[in-house]
Amino acid sequence: MRNVPGEHLRICPQGYTCCTSEMEENFANKSRSEFEAMMKEAGRSVQTILTAQYRSFDNYFQDLLNKSEKALYDTFPSLYGELYTQNAKVFKDLYSELRRYYRGSNINLEEALNEFWTRLLERLFKLMNAQYHITDEYLDCMVKHAEQHKPFGEVPRDLKVKATRAFIVARSYAQGFLVGSDVVKKVSQVSLSHECTRAVMKLMYCPHCRGMASVKPCSNYCLNVVKGCLANQADLNTEWKYLMDALVAVADRIDGPYNVDTVIGTIHMRISEAIFNLQENKDSITAKVFQGCGNPKISTKGSSSEDKKRRGKVTLEAKYSAVSLEMLVLDAKGNLTALKSYWVTLPGVLCSKKVMASSAADDKCWNGMTKGSYLPEVMGDGLANQINNPEVEVDITKPDMTIRQQIMQLKIMTNRLGNANIGNDVDFQDASDDMSGSGSGDSCPDDVCGKRLSKSPSTRQPETHAIPKQSGHGVIGASSRSLPSAFLLFLSGASIAAQHLWR
Repeated sequence: MRNVPGEHLRICPQGYTCCTSEMEENFANKSRSEFEAMMKEAGRSVQTILTAQYRSFDNYFQDLLNKSEKALYDTFPSLYGELYTQNAKVFKDLYSELRRYYRGSNINLEEALNEFWTRLLERLFKLMNAQYHITDEYLDCMVKHAEQHKPFGEVPRDLKVKATRAFIVARSYAQGFLVGSDVVKKVSQVSLSHECTRAVMKLMYCPHCRGMASVKPCSNYCLNVVKGCLANQADLNTEWKYLMDALVAVADRIDGPYNVDTVIGTIHMRISEAIFNLQENKDSITAKVFQGCGNPKISTKGSSSEDKKRRGKVTLEAKYSAVSLEMLVLDAKGNLTALKSYWVTLPGVLCSKKVMASSAADDKCWNGMTKGSYLPEVMGDGLANQINNPEVEVDITKPDMTIRQQIMQLKIMTNRLGNANIGNDVDFQDASDDMSGSGSGDSCPDDVCGKRLSKSPSTRQPETHAIPKQSGHGVIGASSRSLPSAFLLFLSGASIAAQHLWR
């Protein structure tokens, strides 16, 4: 089409043009869809990193817990005979509760552990004194008198302290990656404003209408357009950095003072140690209980078979994941550090792919009107700094509400991680029923162990993210998958995303 006067153009400069009004409208729609697709693609590259980190840690943690449980199932029958076989469900319920807690169920972990030791003490005391008729009322009295004499030694107190810390940081850490990924997904789906659509069209396709399709935009011109369009997104920067820093701090705890590897991988060993302590103290504990609660009646069902099993302290092996925790943490910290400035560096990354070697002093680039230099200064980052943006009309008094909501989600998650970092428990919504995935059927049913487990009161936050159940996470067949470096995925994803925009 030959050039004609451009008075009919509504976005591009109204000089001589080869574009009709219909062509201009088509270009505007094309630029809008390409820019939004680019944002989603760039977001997916970040989601790939965070999801990969979550899966790496989740596989590692589940594998560790599964191996400890399997070691208990494999060794306790031969070590403890009826002490184990008649009480196997107590141990199964413990591991089920631990998994439910890790996945985000709103249960009190300390109370769950206390409940386990109480139930175990009741069952073992009754079995070791099978020659007596012991009622439920007598067991209640027994627990009150026996616990003050530490029938299991120091194991319950020590395990409660260490396991609680380990599980708090583990589930908060996994949750942090999911929240970060979800925030990126929601923000990447925010639509362009009308003003932004016009500015992007002018940046990308108005050169075509002036017969300058090969002329690239000036670098600073591109930056002002993209910074104006992504002004609300840039306001995520502060809270996003706080979340990345909080995840790094918790990662140091996981591989440091809270020693997740050792604590989780030796749960079965600590339980065995506790049972051994009870066996060693059986006579003295029984005597003190009888003194405080009275002598129970002799049962006609027979005598105890407990002494038929060999006594003696047994040595069990700690179970470790095939994946190195140190390497997982190092990989995560590298990726989290690389992502810290994602929202404010995104405009520069995108524009560098567009303008190549073009610079602010280049007088052969597209400046929005013609081929020449671009004189306006580059705006700062964020909504407030766009008040004088020469390329995009931005109403700084009307922030995008979807993005403000996601900023709040970042604050909430960062606060949880901060609490976890100092060993404080945090509230999580039990959303397991709403999550996809088949699970492994290892949750503890309410009619089995939920009745005696008191729930701590929960303050519901605007939005929470339960850790999804993972298919195949039962004891049998659990394994850890080694994943490629998520940072490489990010670099390749970001490159692809930018190339899609400027094609």
